[in-house]
Amino acid sequence: MDVNSSISLLSNIHSITADFLTERLKSKGFPDFASSHGNILFQLSVNEKMTMGDLSEKINRDKSTTTVLVRKLEAEGFITGESDPADKRSRIIFLTEKGKQFNQTAQELSSELLGTFYKGFTEEEKEAFFQTLLRIKNNF
Repeated sequence: MDVNSSISLLSNIHSITADFLTERLKSKGFPDFASSHGNILFQLSVNEKMTMGDLSEKINRDKSTTTVLVRKLEAEGFITGESDPADKRSRIIFLTEKGKQFNQTAQELSSELLGTFYKGFTEEEKEAFFQTLLRIKNNF
């Protein structure tokens, strides 16, 4: 095993899992979803409503990219927004019923993905793997 290939291996796993989710989402009636779209909907399920700036920070995208992603989701009826009463220059974004339904489907697919991802792992191996990844993230 070439340990210097770890980043390439992580990249390959990322690609495989993204393809897994994309195919499953298509089969569930969500054909045009990028991972960033799903991340926005997930963040809104956790936080209920968010400003564009907060959302941009949470999904690790610049504000202009976040705006494009939000506009697409809004046009497709997954989210909606309104002016922030405290700051009229800012918008508050929140899920519609369709967005909530998507998150339910995404949660089911996430369970399926994790089941495949950790197939054959013990709980201790899962925890050790997670801690190792966290350590790598913190190195940056």
